[in-house]
Order: sequence, then C-alpha cells, then structure tokens
Amino acid sequence: MRALIITADLFEDTELNVPFHALLKAGLDIDIASLKRGVITGKHGLRLEATLSLDEVDPKRYDILILPGGKAPEALRKAPNALEIARYFFEHDKPVAAICHGPQVLISAGLMQGREATGYKSIKEELEEAGAVYRDEKVVIDQNLITSRNPSDLDAFVDAIKICLRKRAN
Repeated sequence: MRALIITADLFEDTELNVPFHALLKAGLDIDIASLKRGVITGKHGLRLEATLSLDEVDPKRYDILILPGGKAPEALRKAPNALEIARYFFEHDKPVAAICHGPQVLISAGLMQGREATGYKSIKEELEEAGAVYRDEKVVIDQNLITSRNPSDLDAFVDAIKICLRKRAN
C-alpha cells in the first residue's frame, strides 16, 4: 500500500512525524508532497524532504491521503492542485486522514458538506459553516474520512488509519 502526505512549511511536527513512522513501520510506501520539491520545515524545526511537488502527484498511485495540521494547511488550501488531489480521493472513496488544521484543505475543496468531523477547536466554526457536523472527540470516522483534533489525539488517529487500511486490504 502507498500513502501520500501533503504538507508545507510550518506543519505541526508530530502530526506528520508520528503517522509517517507508524505507517512506514506497518510496511507502507510513503511520499511527502509539498508546494515544491525540497526541504520543508515544521513549526518546531523538524526538517523533511518533500520528494514531490503537488504538480507531480498522481493520486491514482495512492491508497490514502494524510493531511497534517499546523500552519501548513493555510498555504495548501490556496493551491488548486492540493484541492484537486483531495477531491480525487473523495471521488474515488479513498481514505483521507486529516488532523488539527488539516481539514481546512477539505473545507476549501468543498468536501465537508454533511460530513461528521473534528479538528482543532479554532476551526470548529469554519467546519460547521462548510456544512460539517463538528464532534469534539479524539477521532471521528465518517465513511472514508478520518479526522482528529490535535497532537494529543495522535494514538487514536494512527490506530484509526491502520484499522481503515486493514479493512481496505481485505
């Protein structure tokens, strides 16, 4: 199986790093894509290589999309290709896992109408305005969508991703 993480500078370090290493350990191939190829830096200084630009992403190649939070979603939501990637995953009923501010990309892509979701408390109103039903829970699963609130929810977030991928593999 293959995972795609899309992010940008000022991502929340643990929200990228923890799922990345958990899925790597579970045997997934993982690509990190950003606005452009090269080194990206998290809010707390973690430096990672974006091996693809968003323009180079072929979403057909991936089984799951992961959207870490931090300040990166604010930049990504302005990138039409990031929104197209998210729409592709929804249109093809592929899993999308977004944590913290990650759902902002989905809001801008017009994908939250009628969906149950969570996210960082500061985006609650924005989620609701986009038509989502906000749940203040560690993890919310609504069909192909997995959402969590913040770094303290990472264990539940990663567990939900793994369960979802196991179900899809069977």
